[in-house]
Amino acid sequence: MEVILLERVEKLGQMGQVVKVRPGFARNYLLPQKKALRATKANMAFFDKQKAHLEAVNLERRKDAEQVASQMTDVTVVVIRQAGETGVLYGSVTTRDVADALTAAGYKVDRKQVAIESPIKTLGLFKVRLVLHPEVTIAVTVNVARSQEEAELQAQRGGMVTAADLRDEEEDEYEAPEAVEAEDSEQA
Repeated sequence: MEVILLERVEKLGQMGQVVKVRPGFARNYLLPQKKALRATKANMAFFDKQKAHLEAVNLERRKDAEQVASQMTDVTVVVIRQAGETGVLYGSVTTRDVADALTAAGYKVDRKQVAIESPIKTLGLFKVRLVLHPEVTIAVTVNVARSQEEAELQAQRGGMVTAADLRDEEEDEYEAPEAVEAEDSEQA
């Protein structure tokens, strides 16, 4: 089936191009989302009349998206989840979780704008792509941790912190006062 694209569609084409796609993709995604029109003579004439208006609307949306993207440079959000000893989550982090975390951080992001390349099923730091406009994408860092303290530790180390690392940290904090007392008793 041939369609006329009304906006840029990633891995498909630019606005105004006539592209051939599978009928199911056109019926179920492109046409209902108003991203394309069927490539008929009447629709071609309609598109030619509306082209200037569509380009102006697209340019305005792109400027807005670029402004938001400039405000979101180096954004890191924390998602708290339960996980096992090895760092494997009991579930996964979804686009909705990331969008909610960004909204709580003060950014207006819809879950449809979040593109997670591979499922997030472990603790750690992950880069997630935000598609603010078909032509404007940015990357944000998602810090998945069991607690806020663990998230801060992961941010410092730049990677996943295991339960053993947390126990080592607690032991180091606990052993430090004892070592000082032992030195004092040896001197006396």
